[in-house]
Amino acid sequence: MSRLLHTGQVIVDLVMALDTLPATGGDVLAKSAGFEAGGGFNVMAAARRNGLPVVYLGRHGNGRFGDLARTAMQAEGVEVAQAASEGKDTGLCVSLTEATTERTFISHIGAEGDLTADDLARVVPQADDYVYVSGYSLLLEGKAQALLDWLLALPRAITVVFDPGPLVKAPDSALMIALLPRIDIWTSNGPEALAFTGAKTLADALLDLNRHLPDGALLVVRDGPNGCWVSRHGHADHVPGFKVRRWIAMARVMRMRGCLLQVWPRV
Repeated sequence: MSRLLHTGQVIVDLVMALDTLPATGGDVLAKSAGFEAGGGFNVMAAARRNGLPVVYLGRHGNGRFGDLARTAMQAEGVEVAQAASEGKDTGLCVSLTEATTERTFISHIGAEGDLTADDLARVVPQADDYVYVSGYSLLLEGKAQALLDWLLALPRAITVVFDPGPLVKAPDSALMIALLPRIDIWTSNGPEALAFTGAKTLADALLDLNRHLPDGALLVVRDGPNGCWVSRHGHADHVPGFKVRRWIAMARVMRMRGCLLQVWPRV
């Protein structure tokens, strides 16, 4: 049976809802606040709820945030490959959601920012596995090179899924030049695709991404309430969005930050 091997980072979100951000030096009262497992957790939870076995290859800390992250993964049935890191806790992201649903993040990296070749060797990928890679991982000095070396050594039969995130904004870094030929599925939102390619429209961004990626790579680019675009071999299809009640939309924003529209096999 296929599995999702997630190489990204599980962190803890301190999620706060407020009318608007304060001015520098100011103060406001939040309407709600709570700690939630976040980051890569959201993708893994979505995959598990669609019936796909999931293994988290990243590190997690030895402290209150690490405990929260592990409890959340265990509740979703996610297999955790690494033991808790000694002397470090899991990282924290303060997630501020305004009444407009605009979100602002302040993140601190913890134990999940490190990963070695020995860590990755604890799980042997199978031919029908999906290996999920986050662009955030490529920015972490204690993780990026070991992860890239491991990815490039994987058999071609294993599908590599790449989510650039908001901070990987160009295809010309040494790490991206090495990784691009190994990507089988690209998944991002529209602004991330535009920032990465420098294109003015999503149509142009999809064409440019097709040129950067291997022939036959699948692209899934989300377009907010307009749905998403699915592209392969230079041909793009639009999947329309659908209306949801506001309270449902807000719940998804608050609880599933970063959760991706993916096409996983039904198993």
